[in-house]
Parts: sequence; C-alpha cells; structure tokens
Amino acid sequence: MSAPAAVIFDNDGLTLDTEGLWTLAEERLFARYDTEFTAAHKLELLGKSGLLAGRFLSEELGLPQSAGLRLVGEMDELVFEAMEEGLSPMPGAVELLAALEEAGIPRGLCSNSPRPFVERATARAGVADSFQVMVTGDDVENGKPEPDPYLETARLLGVDPADCIALEDSPPGAMSAHRAGMAVLVVPSFEGLDYEGAEDARFGSLADPGLWERLGLQPA
Repeated sequence: MSAPAAVIFDNDGLTLDTEGLWTLAEERLFARYDTEFTAAHKLELLGKSGLLAGRFLSEELGLPQSAGLRLVGEMDELVFEAMEEGLSPMPGAVELLAALEEAGIPRGLCSNSPRPFVERATARAGVADSFQVMVTGDDVENGKPEPDPYLETARLLGVDPADCIALEDSPPGAMSAHRAGMAVLVVPSFEGLDYEGAEDARFGSLADPGLWERLGLQPA
C-alpha cells in the first residue's frame, strides 16, 4: 500500500504504557474522596479530555461541577507521582517510529493529556524526539472526541488530514480522528471497547504486520 502523508499517534495506551499510571492515579483520587474506583469508571474516563473528565469526576465523587478542574488537577499530580514508579513504550512503538522515520514519513503525537504530562512522559520513555510535532489537551479549545486535536496536528505537520493515518486505542480518540477525516487504525487498550464505526481496522499491537502494511512499511 502507498505511504500516508503522515502518521499521527495517540499517546496514552497507544504509544506509551501509561494507562496503568492513570488507573493508579484514578484509584488514589477516588480513595481520597472515599469512593470505590471501578472498571466502569475506567472505561468512562478512557480518552476523555480534561473538561469532560472533570464533569464526570465531579458527578461520581458527589461534588459540584465547579470542582471539575480542581479534581483534574489533583489527578494530574497523582499521575506525575505514579510516573516515578516506572514508564515504558507500548510493544512495537519504538520499532514502528524508527521504521517511519527511516521511510521519511512524518510523525505527530496527538493527546488529550496535559502538555506537562505528555512532555515528561515521552522524554522519560525516550521517544520525545521521534515526533516532529506534539499536540496536547492544552493546545486546543475542544479535545477528543471533537476533531480539533487531529486537525491541529495535521496543520502543524503541513499535510491534508485526509492523507493521514491516525493510530488510536480509545473510542474518543478514534472518533476525533474519524471526524477530522483521517483513516483510523485502532489497537484497543481494553477488551470490549465500542468505537461506533470510527475505526477502519483493528490490530493486536503496534508490532502487528498487518498494521505495518497499512502504513506502507515492510513488517519488521
């Protein structure tokens, strides 16, 4: 298959194995407010932007909506603490980024997470220099599932969104890229996720030969 104009990666759960860090932070936040954190809570929070996450946290923790941003801030601090306990790329991520660079295919990172977290996490995992541009939840007015983050990433890369391929693990992220007009390849981070038809194909990992072929690469 022909190579895309650019490949745009999600961060949490797709490029970096950070979902465990977020889960730990979420568990600690809920415990702070004497509330049990459940698998249903995790699925609801997966891929949500700061604004939507704040609304959800306020409701589940029995606090007014005005507490949303404060709760998101508390969770961000907790995830920074969790990051110190270890962080690594997802299987196949480093190899795929290297192959795309060798093929001369531009790479962007598009995340709903705050910029300080994204910058620290990618640096700690050793992949920060693998991307020409990074767009975070702090850089756009409307986060995923709205198309703004992916449209901004394509703009910064200087490419047409329709010529890009997005790699995602979460339903909000897949919908964001789909609404931006991109082809969407998903690598689910949890079982049973419903992408509502936003995905073009699903793969088991970033090392999947079929995924590499869809990007115009020879499998490693």
